[in-house]
Amino acid sequence: MNSKDLLEKLDFKKGNGLIPVLVQDVKTKVLLMQAYANKEAVELTLKTRKATYWSRSRNEIWVKGETSGHTQKILSVYTDCDYDALLYVVEQTGPACHTGEYSCFYNKIL
Repeated sequence: MNSKDLLEKLDFKKGNGLIPVLVQDVKTKVLLMQAYANKEAVELTLKTRKATYWSRSRNEIWVKGETSGHTQKILSVYTDCDYDALLYVVEQTGPACHTGEYSCFYNKIL
């Protein structure tokens, strides 16, 4: 499916204009983080191949690594079967988590 068709099928309504994005490291297959994107952020991601998200706390678009240098180069983008979530497969540079951890999923519960 091409990027234009993908954008038309994505269901941003369920999330009030946002869609959850899971991010996976292409080399390790580790789930690195979960963030949100609006339509503009997804369009920028597809155009630039730089992971671009919507910051709910700052209420603005942000490019992963713009200030930290811990970038995510987009290699593949997948949607789930309902077109209401995305998976970005990335080439990660540096840690993905703002805490300095490689992955945001480091707090084991069970």
